[in-house]
Amino acid sequence: MHLGAYFMGNLRFLVPLAFLAASIAAPHEAKAAGNDFTMAQVLDYPFVSDLTASANGARIAWVRNLRGARNVWVASGPDFKPVQVTHYTEDDGQEITQLTFSPDGSELVYVRGGDHDANWPAAGNLAPDPASSTQQPKVTIWQASLSGGEPVQLAEGDAPALSSRQQLAYIKDDQVWSVTLGGTDKPARLFFDHGKDGSLHWSPDGSKLAFVSNRDDHAFVGVFVSADKPLLYLAPSTNFDLMPRWSPDGTRIAFARRPGDGGPPVPILKQTPQPWSIWVANADDGTGHAVWQSPDTLAGSYPDTQGDANLHWAAGDRLVFMAFLDNWPHLYSVPASGGEAMLLTPGAYMVEYVTESLDGRSMIYTANTGTTPGDGDRRHVFRVPVDRATPQPLTTGDTIQWQPAAAAGDRVAFLTSSAQQPPSVGMVDLDGNHREALDTGPLPDDFPVAALVTPKPVAFKAADGTTIHGQLFQHDDAGGAQPGIIFVHGGPSRQMLLGWHYMDYYSNSYAVNQYLANHGFTVLSVNYRLGIGYGRTFYQPDHAGPAGASEYQDVLAGAHFLQGVRGVDGKRIGIWGGSYGGYLTALALARNSDIFKAGVDMHGVHDWSRFIDDWFGKATPRYEKGDREQAMKVAWDSSPDSAIDRWKSPVLLIQGDDDRNVHFEQTIDLARRLEARHLPYQELVIPDEIHGFLRHISWQRADIATVDFLGAKLGAP
Repeated sequence: MHLGAYFMGNLRFLVPLAFLAASIAAPHEAKAAGNDFTMAQVLDYPFVSDLTASANGARIAWVRNLRGARNVWVASGPDFKPVQVTHYTEDDGQEITQLTFSPDGSELVYVRGGDHDANWPAAGNLAPDPASSTQQPKVTIWQASLSGGEPVQLAEGDAPALSSRQQLAYIKDDQVWSVTLGGTDKPARLFFDHGKDGSLHWSPDGSKLAFVSNRDDHAFVGVFVSADKPLLYLAPSTNFDLMPRWSPDGTRIAFARRPGDGGPPVPILKQTPQPWSIWVANADDGTGHAVWQSPDTLAGSYPDTQGDANLHWAAGDRLVFMAFLDNWPHLYSVPASGGEAMLLTPGAYMVEYVTESLDGRSMIYTANTGTTPGDGDRRHVFRVPVDRATPQPLTTGDTIQWQPAAAAGDRVAFLTSSAQQPPSVGMVDLDGNHREALDTGPLPDDFPVAALVTPKPVAFKAADGTTIHGQLFQHDDAGGAQPGIIFVHGGPSRQMLLGWHYMDYYSNSYAVNQYLANHGFTVLSVNYRLGIGYGRTFYQPDHAGPAGASEYQDVLAGAHFLQGVRGVDGKRIGIWGGSYGGYLTALALARNSDIFKAGVDMHGVHDWSRFIDDWFGKATPRYEKGDREQAMKVAWDSSPDSAIDRWKSPVLLIQGDDDRNVHFEQTIDLARRLEARHLPYQELVIPDEIHGFLRHISWQRADIATVDFLGAKLGAP
């Protein structure tokens, strides 16, 4: 599923969506003459996600989604032979997430249902119902049998945490509830708290539960022991405390601390530092102290890439965390007693998914670096000791790896893909010498592996001299003058890769770009500024998004580059993208219909000014106004709606009307504006779908509509 984040100062905006029309026919069945595969065939790939391991590494588990049917798989050591443990068959749009082993690996629970990438809940906290069922779906917690038998529903709730005493704590209605495994007792609230609770973590012996109590403008880390003892709050303050982590002996808790809301208005149009610190508190009396403080600089601001601070309590009584201190998201470690932070992963690259080795002496992570050309647009697995900067690669080559998990036998499991092979599960020894693939099930017989092109890494300059990277999809036998397509990802905190993506939303985009490249188009996927993978200053530039849309020059530069590619007709350039990519698609059509002759805008933002109140709260009656009035004007000027009078090219608008990341009103508003000016547009609205479509059939309809529209408007098969 797709989740985007625009971060400017303390502004964080998440963008994803999808939109469908009843007039679109069922997926194409017949192959187009002379082409190798249909859209239905290239979308018929299994997507593997949510890899996790038990604390002792004896078992690993993951979710496999094929044609919308999501199922849990488990592999147990020492041979780690995969076994399917659930048998759902319907494309019902019900997520399976948050696979959670008991500490000894004997039990596994998971969450079914919900939208875990949403920016806000639906009215009434309704769970998504993308299949338009007549029965209201619920978010539920299930226990999967690892010895045979059907899964058992334990409770309605979310965010499960299993203790070493087999007690399951979870969140329901923002409070902590509990139930025993096997469903032998009735679920009940574990305790009352004044805040909205989350981030549940049991102590190693299972006797205490740490949690975060969010109080809107501040937050505490609390500890629950029993019903007859009051809750303990750790070093309470006016700040936001988050990410509690127990010491191995269960006597202390580390956590991150960020400033609470308050003070003068935060500038909207200018980035300001967002400092943070790491604290350690006594789990018995709550006394605590800071052990590390970030510098008061932009680079010292709280990290917001994968895993955020990625706080771990590692061996040797050291705390490991993520920070951008040298302009790149890297791992650092500091003694739990306090001291200087040690950079563990030096270099001009991004650290992403992070976990600990079983002995806690090393961190295992993925990074976009390596010895193979183009590794800046891939991911590989590395490990590094927690007390010295000696990273070691565990995987190399032209494949992609992510989401590592420490397994028994000094092994690491991970998810992996390539330019042709969709995601699957692999394993490698901790020394990196022996690597193998797990049998996660065959690809469908007609999946077009051999027909998929290998995208080429390219780079070009934006108008201000910034180097922009991208991936070029072009068939080897492309001849004549083909239409060119610019693809813009969402997020915007994303990076498109040289192969199948680690997020299902972008694996779908990759499949569509492959289809286009095999059916008469040349596609350039543009990794514009605001995206990850190229350092903090690229990821958090000035004057971007609603503060000036500086990233649009990267999209325009991509179009100029594509016009010069051999075999491309520079007068037939189209554009498509979803979420933030939908915004950039609409902006391109509004500002440069002379270049972009058609576009497909999936759940894009069209008027930034509508979000100012959501991000910064409604204007208060106090004297200080900050730069709010100016920011509203800049936000409007940075929006596609502001340039609607220059819009000439046809567009297809796609969105689900239960989108919880971009308001459906954004598409309604744009449609009315286009209509009023008699501008050509089509629309595909999918009732009850969310931002990142939950149903396979929804993606099929949207993707087929996309390629049909671009083909019709740009003159390709």
